Amino acid sequence: MSGRLTPSSRRAAFRPGRLRAAALGTALATVLVPALSACGGDASTAGGGATLKWASSYFPTHWDPVVGGSGAQFRELALVYASLTRTDATGKAVPDLAKSWEYNAKGDQITFHLRPGLKFSDGTTVDAAAVKAAIVRAQKQKNSALFGDLTSIRSVDANGLDAVLHLSQVDYQIPQLLGERVLQIASPKAAASPTKLDQSPVGAGPFTVTQLVPGTKVLLKKNPDYWDAKNIHIDNVELTSAPDAATVVSGLQTGVYNFADIAPSQAEAAKKAGLDVFVQPGFNANNISLNVNKAPFDNAKVVDAVRYAINRQEFVDKLTFGYGSATNQPFPKGYVAYDPQSANDYAYDPAKAKQLLSEAGYKSGQIKLNLVIPAEDPQAEIVQAQLAKVGITVAIKVDKNWATPFFAKDLTFSLYGTTGRDSAAQTLTAHFGPNGPLNLSSPYEPSGFEAAIAKVRQTPLDSPDYAKVLQAATRAGLQSKALVFTYSSPNLIAKSKSISALPKNPAHIDWTGVTIGAN
Repeated sequence: MSGRLTPSSRRAAFRPGRLRAAALGTALATVLVPALSACGGDASTAGGGATLKWASSYFPTHWDPVVGGSGAQFRELALVYASLTRTDATGKAVPDLAKSWEYNAKGDQITFHLRPGLKFSDGTTVDAAAVKAAIVRAQKQKNSALFGDLTSIRSVDANGLDAVLHLSQVDYQIPQLLGERVLQIASPKAAASPTKLDQSPVGAGPFTVTQLVPGTKVLLKKNPDYWDAKNIHIDNVELTSAPDAATVVSGLQTGVYNFADIAPSQAEAAKKAGLDVFVQPGFNANNISLNVNKAPFDNAKVVDAVRYAINRQEFVDKLTFGYGSATNQPFPKGYVAYDPQSANDYAYDPAKAKQLLSEAGYKSGQIKLNLVIPAEDPQAEIVQAQLAKVGITVAIKVDKNWATPFFAKDLTFSLYGTTGRDSAAQTLTAHFGPNGPLNLSSPYEPSGFEAAIAKVRQTPLDSPDYAKVLQAATRAGLQSKALVFTYSSPNLIAKSKSISALPKNPAHIDWTGVTIGAN
């Protein structure tokens, strides 16, 4: 279930420019804060009603969920679209449009039972036919960013409110997979013209679009036909593409916005401004990507030298402002897929890195690498400095068209960061599978990984062995020489105190029960 990313979702998943701008703007934000009034703006618009004023640094490029993919922008699309399942505070799949589901005895067929009486905002019925249409479109539409995530689904039968998915293999990950990230379901009537849907989204989610200015702003209102409308207490949403990071805190303080994602460097300024800083748990992880099909990384000792040369704690100290943690895995510590047995593998040891380079036949300074990235990024400078200490010379090359050679597997050396996936198996295959979009060394795959991930799919999510089986797959994947993981950081949101606490659903923004009152 490896994913395929469109340029827009790639940008959403990897946002080095945001980190750079935030770091550069920290001093400015700190200077601005004391000079501004301490009171925020009103929660209501002139027309009345509780209004969410959201400034987003990952404003959607596409509003067709098939094209948008499963990058960070799925959070905004979830305002409009609902899915078969959603994720609770434990990361578990729970009912959304589907009220329940069950597998057959063999585990190669799953039936989702939809809630009765639901409609899309254009009046079209939410039924199994709509689910089938969404899956088929995600699998076959030419510009789909999701077809690689749905390879386990062979066919779908639509029987009224029952969608029967026939699988190509035993796969108990399907309820985790078919949530907000991978199957946000659009009205089949509206989706008959994907180009129009991209500009006029029609779903069955908690809000409906009233105005959309591409790339700039979207206005939404509460959807009275949403299945859980009684627990949605926000009347209007003003979603705006965030300006320069340095001005977001001041915009929040003066009431231009009341909700915004921020970088760790801005958190202290936001707190001093009297704002709430909401720490949203996530599956985020950053890595150094190596191509073992190209020299010098076709030499395993050079790869291991890079692994030992990386001081993960330096990334945490310089980039996360106390909110992140070092990790050598695509998951943060504490997550079910995190493998404790691998926690101390390739600990920082520059002396050992130098020894391995010597054993590989390289003298200090002999290896010269281009680190190709899409925009200026402080991570690159840290990598450059750390590798210089062991005798590897790195030149940082910024290529705004970086995505094309990266996903074509033409680069030798790069950086990547992801927001993870609700299905841990999907995260693992995306990084370590032979066709994984985040595997710069495709079709290379670590030995034993294929069998390990197959066992994950074959293990029910409620099995007492699930965690052990999943962690074994992570351990197998980490034998890959294509990725060196560095650090993980949660998602940070600054909000007006008028907005109540949000559910801490990992990586998701859930508006259920959230209220907006006066400051």
